[in-house]
Amino acid sequence: MLDIRWMRENRPALAEAMAKLHDAEAPWERALDLDEERRALIKQGESLREERNAGSKRIGNLFREKKADEANALKQRMGEIGSEIAQIDDQLRQVESSFHDAMMRIPNPPEEDVPVAPDEEGNVVVSQWGDLPGFDFEPQAHWDLGPQLDIIDFERGVATAGSRFYFLKGAGARLQRVLSNWFLDVHIQEHGFTELYPPMMVRGHAMEGTGNLPKFGENLYRDAEEDYWLIPTAEVSVTNLHRDEILEPGALPLYYVASTPCFRREKVSAGKDARGIKRVHQFQKVEMVKFVEPATGREELETLTRAAEVLLERLELPYRRVAIATGDLSFVAAIKYDLEVWAAGCQEWLEVSSCSLFRDFQARRANIRYRPREGARPEYVYTLNGSGLALPRVIIALLENNQRADGTIRLPEALASYLGGDLEIG
Repeated sequence: MLDIRWMRENRPALAEAMAKLHDAEAPWERALDLDEERRALIKQGESLREERNAGSKRIGNLFREKKADEANALKQRMGEIGSEIAQIDDQLRQVESSFHDAMMRIPNPPEEDVPVAPDEEGNVVVSQWGDLPGFDFEPQAHWDLGPQLDIIDFERGVATAGSRFYFLKGAGARLQRVLSNWFLDVHIQEHGFTELYPPMMVRGHAMEGTGNLPKFGENLYRDAEEDYWLIPTAEVSVTNLHRDEILEPGALPLYYVASTPCFRREKVSAGKDARGIKRVHQFQKVEMVKFVEPATGREELETLTRAAEVLLERLELPYRRVAIATGDLSFVAAIKYDLEVWAAGCQEWLEVSSCSLFRDFQARRANIRYRPREGARPEYVYTLNGSGLALPRVIIALLENNQRADGTIRLPEALASYLGGDLEIG
């Protein structure tokens, strides 16, 4: 959520930001109009309350002065004022509800150095690491490798839960568990993150706090009867950890990491990414979340992104860092980098991490503040999050890039201690 005072004072800058985002539906003008109406109603109500308070005192004096007619007339006027105040309060509630809804649907303005383009075609590759693997045979995609190695079962996944579901079996399930544990250990031991085991279901206000609601409700799974929402990422639970709190001086920065299943209603065109495990309704992901002081936001974004890149380098997976253009930014991100790994069987780059700086956008929605020093006025924190990393696409890249002519897979040495030295699948 944006600062309404900033919006009032920077209308041209706000209009320019929305134009960069190519979001014609963002109701920022409606929010400003409703804000004016809201403030006018508040002022009108306060004026009537002042008149009522003064009149109530005056009535007593008039009766004491034996001016009953004048007192009764004023008493009648006080009753009329009460009705007017009730009417204004009712109108104000409606306006404030509409104002809040409009504010919750305005995206975060981009940072100045975000590439300006209408869609993903404007994304910019800013760096690339590693050489693409070469083969003296035709490499297979994971949807062929998985069943042949008996580590992915697509047919029984679909029979059990429907399209875009699958079973990981044996070495496949073990690989996902090992990767998740290794990711967590690196982040905790080397990057200073604290591990959390967060709720996988949250209330609607938690989804609002991270910007998933109200705009993206159709992409989420929900138990409507009890207002429980299945998390699309651990970011939702972890960011709300400090909801409605004022963090004391010296508490920041705070780094958290969690490994959870993620649930998303993947609404894509028929046939698009339908094969394999690239785009599914349930997947495992290790998520990093940071709470930091505003002055360190960009520096923290760089260290967050590097924490994810280190994992890919140790797994010997070729990857590239992509600066996301304004028209392809998420609703909440002010700037975002995607990390994409090369998958030799699919012959495409697959996103395995998105690292974003939200400034105080989420903190305003979730009311997360801190005191810069003792006795100082509370300020909103900056939040960041990044995948570190998302599965199963890392599994796709490991299987496809490390396959051998006989159909077996040789996993990288970085996982040796977690696999008991057993680095071969086959």
